[in-house]
Amino acid sequence: MSVLDRYIVRAILGAVVLVVLVVLALGGLFVFIDQQSDIGTGSYTALGAFWYTLLNLPQLAYELLPIVALIGSLLGLGTLARGSELTVIRATGVSVGRLALIALTAGLVLVIVEVLLGEFLAPPLQQAAREQKAFSRLSNVSFGGGSGAWVRDGDLILNVAGQSGERQFGSMQIFELSPQHRLQALGHAQRATALARGKWLLGDYTESRFEGDTVTTRPMGQRLLESNVSAGFLGLAVEDPKQLTSRALWRLISYFRSNDLDAREYLFAFWSRIARTVAIAFAVLLAIPFVLGSLRSAGAGTRMMLGLIIGIGFFLLQRLIESVPVVFNLNPVVLAWLPTALLAVVTLGLLARAR
Repeated sequence: MSVLDRYIVRAILGAVVLVVLVVLALGGLFVFIDQQSDIGTGSYTALGAFWYTLLNLPQLAYELLPIVALIGSLLGLGTLARGSELTVIRATGVSVGRLALIALTAGLVLVIVEVLLGEFLAPPLQQAAREQKAFSRLSNVSFGGGSGAWVRDGDLILNVAGQSGERQFGSMQIFELSPQHRLQALGHAQRATALARGKWLLGDYTESRFEGDTVTTRPMGQRLLESNVSAGFLGLAVEDPKQLTSRALWRLISYFRSNDLDAREYLFAFWSRIARTVAIAFAVLLAIPFVLGSLRSAGAGTRMMLGLIIGIGFFLLQRLIESVPVVFNLNPVVLAWLPTALLAVVTLGLLARAR
């Protein structure tokens, strides 16, 4: 990499880092303000809310990095254009294509940062923040929300309503089916504890078993349940798909497919993560035709406003189509890549015109 390459890459990444710090400061402030209503509940204090905010910052950076990359690139390259440095660089024979390759290097660095955040840093820290807050406020909490997770394991269908620890789960309903898919038994446990080798200890368990025209009721007690579903898997199943890593999503997709279950929601989340990461490179490239054209002499405020408009539009489009694969039975892979594909078409089209 030449001195010129490093200079341009440093200008882009420096502006991106500056925008990231500003966005995280504002986002962290809003998260901390949002926690004020929970402070004082149980042992949840202002210090706990502060730590909750800090632990959520990597997830916030992961979600906003495509927008931040565009704004930072507009500011970094715009500063070079305003100081006539880009004009001098172009006059020395550097083409738009070469300039795009240099900017793409900065984009690839940001892509690597996005992967590290989304796969290794943000999910465990966000999970730690949720657990710290939940166990400070309540002694037994539900992370599932709504009806929790529905999981099929052979002839068993499990419904888990919540998770209160690494191996502790709240109420669990068990539907036992016959080989002919008839309901044989319906059980309910107030709590479930994962044991070794695929065994579950169900506490306060009651069961109704159907045999012909009769129903046999089992009094409340304990039951040892054998299942291929592990505590780790159920911990994934009660999570929001958008908060899971790509590896966890792929495990869920494989499990759902092996049991002939609908995996479209998880397929969309999986490919959406990949597409959003790839979009960062195109977001950086998109700044080039703007700073070489109409925004060459524009101020930082104008460039930031343009970046916000395009970035927020990209973000809203992704959120808008999240429920489309399930509601309208459309291909989740195509929909997941749609915002990134549109961004790529616009970027490459403007780059071609800039030549």
